[in-house]
Amino acid sequence: MIEQLDGAVIATGFDVPVEPLRQAAHYTGEPGCIAEARSFAAVFLRQLRAEWCAEIDRRCGEDVLLVVSELVANADRHSNGPYILDLEGTDAAVTVCVYDSSAAVPRRFPRDPNRVGRHGLEIVHVLASRVTVERVPVGKCVRAVVDLGR
Repeated sequence: MIEQLDGAVIATGFDVPVEPLRQAAHYTGEPGCIAEARSFAAVFLRQLRAEWCAEIDRRCGEDVLLVVSELVANADRHSNGPYILDLEGTDAAVTVCVYDSSAAVPRRFPRDPNRVGRHGLEIVHVLASRVTVERVPVGKCVRAVVDLGR
């Protein structure tokens, strides 16, 4: 914010947003939803760069998009209904939350390079600083926090 006092321009230091940037999208599970979710997250990251002056390098941005892809793909595969992607970010971190209608808690399998598939949650745990699962009245919420300053 800039204040003017007798023609002088004074920077007040309040240019940083107070509330985290937050956006959500609803998906039905129809073909193309995972790509739509990635696109939604890419727009969110551009807005986070602009509004929060977040320094998100290419690799970190790709990490966020991969976390979105894996969590949305899991919701798409394992729930019997629509799901919600909720993104929240500041200049320090992006929180990716996916709400779905399944009450089943996702399983993280032990590392096995010979296993085909089922590596999604393993990937999310490597990329995120914190991963939690919470049961909610309509199913569950899987939350992953990706730090931007790594």
